[in-house]
Amino acid sequence: MMRRGVPVEYGARRVIIGGGAPVVVQSMTNTDTANVTATVTQVAELARAGSELVRITVNTLEAAEAVPTIREQLDRLSIDVPLVGDFHYNGHTLLKNFPDCARALSKYRINPGNVGQGAKRDAQFAQMIEVACEYGKPVRIGVNWGSLDQALLARVMDENAARTEPWNAQAVMYEALITSAIESAQMAESLGLPGEKIVLSCKVSGVQDLIAVYRALGRRCDYALHLGLTEAGMGSKGIVASTAAMGVLLQEGIGDTIRVSLTPEPGGARTQEVIVAQEILQTMGLRQFMPMVASCPGCGRTTSTVFQELAASIQDFLRTQMPEWRERYPGIENMSVAVMGCIVNGPGESKHANIGISLPGMGESPAAPVFIDGEKKMTLRGARIAEEFQQIVLEYVQKNYGKQATAV
Repeated sequence: MMRRGVPVEYGARRVIIGGGAPVVVQSMTNTDTANVTATVTQVAELARAGSELVRITVNTLEAAEAVPTIREQLDRLSIDVPLVGDFHYNGHTLLKNFPDCARALSKYRINPGNVGQGAKRDAQFAQMIEVACEYGKPVRIGVNWGSLDQALLARVMDENAARTEPWNAQAVMYEALITSAIESAQMAESLGLPGEKIVLSCKVSGVQDLIAVYRALGRRCDYALHLGLTEAGMGSKGIVASTAAMGVLLQEGIGDTIRVSLTPEPGGARTQEVIVAQEILQTMGLRQFMPMVASCPGCGRTTSTVFQELAASIQDFLRTQMPEWRERYPGIENMSVAVMGCIVNGPGESKHANIGISLPGMGESPAAPVFIDGEKKMTLRGARIAEEFQQIVLEYVQKNYGKQATAV
């Protein structure tokens, strides 16, 4: 099913979610938004790492007041990434009382489970949608099973109890999540927000749960879908779980924008979630973000750590250069590099890459042949192989992706 395309804009920057556009990578800050300096610094880091949307928490008067200043400082840094405001509990008040904040944000995120209880719920939800309509902002209606609308859940449970063959508790939870998202979107449309400005999400933390919920959600509506495993976890667990869940859905064409919700390692970079999201999409062949480095795992033939160090240094070098290279060298993200550790697969794998090097394994001649576009061009020896190979990569980029090469 073709999803409606939702434009998210800031200045000349226009990101399309859905409508057949490439899957969009987004992330979220973990700074106190009222701390302008810290938030600007982290937004800039995430944007430079490749996040195409960055969400910030707007939870207090001070945070709402800070948003226009954050936007202004990002502009001075030439960071034009659209900002998404994350609202819970008091969003209706903040959006109404801080119009500069409402204007500075490019998109709002609303959780139907946290907009109010009882009679206040619909009125407070309506206030937020009315502000979105006034300023022409798209909205993500983000349901989360950790903060599900309890009144709606009770209603779904009552409906289930009246069934001839009641569903199990898991199926009831799925239905409540999906119903909350779709009914909230329909309410937003009835209040004047076009369907082309609505993104839906139903976040859960279990892999099989996410797959089941999004398959059903995808069948039942044509709104653009934000995809992500909430509270994915830390380190390899969070990466593997997010990849397993989203990989299945993305392969089925479900998901228009993604976030990998990793718990950062102590002292770790927030940008890790952006890198993982990009690598999921790139390894699946859905998008290209940076040159891919193929490297072998090593075995008893590769007793030296030289190939490991070289693979790491080249990958770090490419990632560091990409913010500048994206602008200077169109198409650079399609380049491939191979760093191999012995003669078994080294030459063959290197020939498949744009640039490849096959380092000597145990008992082999201390020479490293370099292959460029399938042909052996030179052999490197000595202690400066890493520096020399990096220079070869740089020269290849300048020759094949520079303005002159593009013009030709």
